[in-house]
Amino acid sequence: MRITILRSLFTIAALTLISPAAVANDNTERLIAAMLGDTPVVEDLHELTDTIGGRLTGSAANRDAVAWAVAKFRQAGISVATEDFEMPYQWQEKVVYASVSGDIDFGVGVVAKPFSTSANALKAPLLDAGSGSEEDFARLGDAADGAWLLVETPVLDDAVGLDGLFAEYNDAAAIEPRAFAAGVAGVVYMSSRPRNLLFRHNAALGSRNEHPLLVMEREDAKRVMRLLRAGRNLSLTATIEVEDGYAYTATNVIGEIRGKSRPDEIVLFGAHLDSHDLGTGALDNGVNVVMLIDIARQITRLGLRPERTIRFVLWNGEEQGLVGSWQYTEQHEAELDNHIVSASFDIGSGRTTGFFTGGRPDLVSMVDDYLTAVAGLGPFHQIDVPLVGTDNFDFMIEGVPNLIANQSDANYASNYHAESDTFDKVDQQQLRLNSVIAAAVIWGFANDTARLPRQSHEEIEALIGSTDLEQQMKNFAVWDGWADGTRGRHE
Repeated sequence: MRITILRSLFTIAALTLISPAAVANDNTERLIAAMLGDTPVVEDLHELTDTIGGRLTGSAANRDAVAWAVAKFRQAGISVATEDFEMPYQWQEKVVYASVSGDIDFGVGVVAKPFSTSANALKAPLLDAGSGSEEDFARLGDAADGAWLLVETPVLDDAVGLDGLFAEYNDAAAIEPRAFAAGVAGVVYMSSRPRNLLFRHNAALGSRNEHPLLVMEREDAKRVMRLLRAGRNLSLTATIEVEDGYAYTATNVIGEIRGKSRPDEIVLFGAHLDSHDLGTGALDNGVNVVMLIDIARQITRLGLRPERTIRFVLWNGEEQGLVGSWQYTEQHEAELDNHIVSASFDIGSGRTTGFFTGGRPDLVSMVDDYLTAVAGLGPFHQIDVPLVGTDNFDFMIEGVPNLIANQSDANYASNYHAESDTFDKVDQQQLRLNSVIAAAVIWGFANDTARLPRQSHEEIEALIGSTDLEQQMKNFAVWDGWADGTRGRHE
């Protein structure tokens, strides 16, 4: 009874933030009220994260998550299909451990970076590589050849947030090629998370990486750094056993609400179902998976019929190269001209502050219009720049108008890809408010008559040339696909 009363009070309070004059129509108002009501969205998140757990693509847990999502759509009366696609390269860590020896002997906590190669008791001198800058490598000189290099990192906490997270990707994209050119045995990163917290970031070269790569617990790594800087001679011995190197089948899940007047026009809203395997993938990205399922559930429960078809797509293979959404664009190439928009939700449970609109200025005013229905939950600000790092990417390079929900960091970056990405980190109240915002934008796109044209190859090239998009693509190891014509629009 107390929970029901609290939820009712929360609903009433939140509805006072939404201007009735700004509500687009009665159906928008009904959908907003439903999203604030007593829905099972939190219970769904508990099932997905605590029961199924981490959902690395290719794992048994990932297959369980696919079956779970299909069942959720079906229970809600939503048409659902699965689409298989080929993951080009398997990678799963099986066993990893390491120890320091020499003047001082002790064990250290490590995990492998995704796409690290295996290593069997690989022992080599362990050297202080500073921050991995060009100056650091010049200082190391020939000593780097055949050595393990330990790279120092700044702390990634809630104060630095997403800026610090993207800096980690940028730094690794420079450090790893620099290290491999120097002939290193392997690279070890000091964990940027304190209190022995480990996490995974993909190798900068993705599946093309040919070297051992580790992340070491911060406290262990700082001890090693102090010893090295005090003149101690140390070596690292590491065993890394991974399962890798072969193609396999993975699956996207597609829930669909068919449009009543323009069913061939598709508005696509997605979140990735897969996660890394250290935590349980709550912030990245279970919270947004259950949000989209709940929006689809409430639209169907209310008997609402959009003018355009809405596709709610739960992607796989996102963490290992944005593969599921890429393969969708290949499988649905004939429909892409009729994709009105593709949107991605992938920044945890922080407040939705607007959307990245991908360098499509005409998209800004459309999103502004749809958000007027929930103006009291703002302010909202659209950022009209192209962004790489989630499942909007392949739609962008196919010329389809694309969005990424922009959310305040909250505690996203500090738990990103880490053991601490668990159910208890999710802001349940903000999840419900974000679902209201997302529902308003989804319903706006699904019932509008306005549409933007799909961009040509030349227009996409111009976008790349006028922004930092090329460097972003290189940082996320997806540039080569565009450059060699295997990814993106060709005409």
